[in-house]
Amino acid sequence: MKEMARYAAVLGTICLVASASLAVVNSLTRDKIIAQAQAEEEASLKEVMPAADHFEAVKKDTETLYYRALDKDGSLIGICFKAEAKGYSSTVQTVAGMFKDGTINAIKVVSQNETPGLGTKVTEPSFTDQFKGKKGLEEVQAITGATISSRAVIDSVAKKAEELKGILNAP
Repeated sequence: MKEMARYAAVLGTICLVASASLAVVNSLTRDKIIAQAQAEEEASLKEVMPAADHFEAVKKDTETLYYRALDKDGSLIGICFKAEAKGYSSTVQTVAGMFKDGTINAIKVVSQNETPGLGTKVTEPSFTDQFKGKKGLEEVQAITGATISSRAVIDSVAKKAEELKGILNAP
């Protein structure tokens, strides 16, 4: 019985030390992780709307609805937005830039965990470049062998773009 209590005490001490170590590491790296995520988001926005000088988040409560893409004078160039949908094996998250007239400037797949060699083709320029200059996405071709993944990107971007066109007063 004494031996069991000793094992429990040792295990409890190990758990306490491990938990404390994780808490310390988390508190030391939290700000850096947040800053890195913000830098990656800013880079993605700049990639899909390179003409913009800066971006303003438009929020509802704590949720970001979209970003206003502004030039150096603060005039609206267009908007950037995030779209996501369930692909074949994961949620595919995309960032898109749209001009004031409702034309898609560019898209970038920022998060996916699709089947390597097939579903991951949604990140390749041969697929993403199809969105450039399009108002309607009916012409965008799905990827053979990755239809579910590519259709998720196409449908999510088209749906979100349609929702946000009213904000831009686009036809």
